[in-house]
Amino acid sequence: MAKTIPFSGNTQAARARAAKAMLLPLPRATAEELALQVHLALDSLRRGKGSVSAAQTVTQAMLLAALIVEAGYGTLTPEALRTADAVSAACFEHGRASGEWALDRAGYEIFAAIATVYDHQLQKAPLWAITEASDRLDRFSAGEPYQAVNRKRA
Repeated sequence: MAKTIPFSGNTQAARARAAKAMLLPLPRATAEELALQVHLALDSLRRGKGSVSAAQTVTQAMLLAALIVEAGYGTLTPEALRTADAVSAACFEHGRASGEWALDRAGYEIFAAIATVYDHQLQKAPLWAITEASDRLDRFSAGEPYQAVNRKRA
């Protein structure tokens, strides 16, 4: 009978495996699920059938995409981000005032371009970049400093 290899409870080995996993992209199913949520929200806003949740979803995707670009994955121009920010603010203002959550054609097009960048980032960027961007967005949402944490690079 073959002997099994005993695995030690070595936390250093566990940390090494976790560190290697952070260098890989998200699992494909997870990336596709996240991208689908953004596309569904964007489509509902395009059709004028959106909600505050849909507006939040596309705005969060815009912010995450911008933070992932800062980590070196993808390209978004400052002008595109300023325009998207203004479109998002207008969407929230109009939605809160009228109850109608929608994007006009130009607003949809700018967010569609950002969603395309975000899709690509979810497929290609390493998990550490996505995790760091998500953590930064959480800190920003909580009103805390959200600058990138200095990471020790190998």
